[in-house]
Amino acid sequence: MKLIIDGDGCPVTDIVIKTGRKYKIPVLLICDTAHYTEKKDCETIFVSKGTDSTDFIIINRAEQGDIVITQDYGLGAMCLGKNVYAINQNGFLYTAENIDGMLFRRHLGRQLRKGGARGSRIPKRKKRTTKDLKLVL
Repeated sequence: MKLIIDGDGCPVTDIVIKTGRKYKIPVLLICDTAHYTEKKDCETIFVSKGTDSTDFIIINRAEQGDIVITQDYGLGAMCLGKNVYAINQNGFLYTAENIDGMLFRRHLGRQLRKGGARGSRIPKRKKRTTKDLKLVL
């Protein structure tokens, strides 16, 4: 088992690395060159900048039983297809029961924005909304 972080904008990278160190689980941080970061206590892989470039590296590296931390529903869906656990930065688990609805809402939102609709702003993340990542091992 390993923890794999989608490093393109993941706000809980340090928490995941700390959790991996605590439970002696290897951590793999994958990010593109636009999100360059060096972290201790984890293996870091940098990929070329591009649409979904990190997602394809992550899904190719992930194995059954691994945990992927990502905000990307599409990557979460691909993880489910490989029996890889996928959670978002708040600890929400992507499952077969909820992924279709999330992907549909994402698609619908894109279609609305394409048609000129404006969405609401997502509020800035606050320290109190970041919970410690608790893993069920």
